[in-house]
Order: sequence, then C-alpha cells, then structure tokens
Amino acid sequence: MDKLENSATQQGAILLLSGPSGCGKSSLLKNLFQNIDHYYFSISTTTRSPRVGEEDGVDYFFVSKEEFKKQIEKKQFLEWAEVHGNYYGTSILPINEALEKNKLVIFDIDVQGFEQVKDRLGDITTSVFITTPTLDELEKRLVNRKTDTQQIIEKRIKNAKEEIEYIDQYDYILINDDLEIASSKLLALASIAKLKTSLIDKERFLHSWMKF
Repeated sequence: MDKLENSATQQGAILLLSGPSGCGKSSLLKNLFQNIDHYYFSISTTTRSPRVGEEDGVDYFFVSKEEFKKQIEKKQFLEWAEVHGNYYGTSILPINEALEKNKLVIFDIDVQGFEQVKDRLGDITTSVFITTPTLDELEKRLVNRKTDTQQIIEKRIKNAKEEIEYIDQYDYILINDDLEIASSKLLALASIAKLKTSLIDKERFLHSWMKF
C-alpha cells in the first residue's frame, strides 16, 4: 500500500476520530500511521493514572487535576472535557504548529471534545465515528481484552450507548468489523481530509492560476 503523501497544494487539516472504548481505534491508528506521511497525532493531556505500558509524552501527558485546572484558566486547551471522573484536553500550541506546517492533525477524541473542535475548526475538520457492528460485539471485545474490571466495563457500555447517539453529527461512520477493510477505509478518509482543505484554499489557487 502506497503511503499518503502531502502535496504542495494541500493545507493543514484535521482528521477527528471518535468511538467507544473497545471499538478498535488504537489498532486502526497503528495501521494508519504506517501508511501516511506528514502527520501529527494529537496527544491529549489527562488527569487519569497511566495504564500498564503507557508512557508520559507518548500516550498522554499525565498531570494532576490541579495542574490541569491551571491550564484551563490560562486557556491553553483547544478543547477539554471531564470523562469518568477524569479530565482530558488538547493543548493548542502543538496543533497550531502542525497546521502551519501543512500537516494532517489526527485526533482520537470523545464526543464532547468533538463538538468543541467542530465549533472552532469545522472548516478544516473531517470527522469519523468508529464503532463495532453491534453493542454485543463491543462488550465481547471489552471483556476479551482483560484490562478492565466488570464495573468499568459496565460504565464503558453505558457511555457507548450515549456516544452512539451523536453519530449523525459526524461526516462518516466507520464500522470496524474487519480490521484490514476498516484500515483501508480509514486511509481513504485521511486522503479525503487533506483534499477537503485543499479545495477550501480557493483564493490562493486562483491567485496562482491568474498569474499566467
């Protein structure tokens, strides 16, 4: 599979991914990163404790609730939300830097964060809601990965039922039934995200075209 490359006519763009825990976003992102160039994956800041194998600055920026609230007061987040008793947010500075370098900025974000990003950067955002074929399949995956207690699984299922109500607000729905097929579709959507913003920059194109 050829890697998706950035063209000189393309602009910085945002590919925003949401979906319930257990839908397979991590596996899809891993495959996507192997097949695209010139991207920036937005690392969220969170107050939750690191899981086994997670690294600060790689998976998340782990901070205390006190530090997180200070950053809120300083307006350093593009978006932030409280989920399951913990805070999650996206710092503005690295996003702006990536967009200025014409990179595809990729978000793995909850529906609360999605609404905030869409309100502020909707013109350059392509949004995708990723889900399993059924709720039963989602529950099976959560149980089989053996990383959560039954209480947490039940909370994730409850949250998934609420999140699925937002699917009509996303540009695309991606059903992750077969990982290889879903990965190919996500790569195509990444290409669409870059194309979308290149079409928006009409003024620059016309200026260049008219010169000759």
